Amino acid sequence: MSNRLPHTEHTSRPWRIHELTPGFRVEDVWRYRTPGAGPDDFPVMLDALAALAGPGNAGLSVRFLFAVRWKLGALLGWDKPKASLGKRVRSLREILPSDLPVPPDGQAIRGTPFTRLYVLEDESALELANKTVHTVCHLGWVQSENGDYELHMAALVKPNGIFGRLYMALIKPFRYLIVYPKMTQQWERAWRDRARLVPGIRA
Repeated sequence: MSNRLPHTEHTSRPWRIHELTPGFRVEDVWRYRTPGAGPDDFPVMLDALAALAGPGNAGLSVRFLFAVRWKLGALLGWDKPKASLGKRVRSLREILPSDLPVPPDGQAIRGTPFTRLYVLEDESALELANKTVHTVCHLGWVQSENGDYELHMAALVKPNGIFGRLYMALIKPFRYLIVYPKMTQQWERAWRDRARLVPGIRA
């Protein structure tokens, strides 16, 4: 069974992220299976992902792609501070509703270029911006057909003009053929290894 999901698996659910991203489009929706997970295990999954975060844990092919991407970004100025959150685009942190908890800082999550937007009991959102795109990675905790809970990830994007749209089209084959399959292995491994990765947790 494919881990790729239709966009409606994200858009049909009452996630809070919808309030913040009316100008974004859904680029990808993906599922990550977490056998035996219950409704209260979302924080455990987030902690396990944080412990295994970043492309460095996703295999040689993904590390190579990201190394090429960062090198190109450095050469072409895609990732300069002036293209980041709070510079080229306003961070969604600035328009969070009053009932959504604001994270204590806007620092990038270890091993990733993302900053945390918010965390709730069943969903979380991360954000980044550069010269190519403003994007949100949304994580939701969803009950599956067999009763277990699983992680859903939605990539929400707002490309930066024609250049951003061309860039997203160019990297699409690499996302589907390499990045997402390897990321699926990495994230599902994080759940299986949660007892080792997260102190005080029993599998």
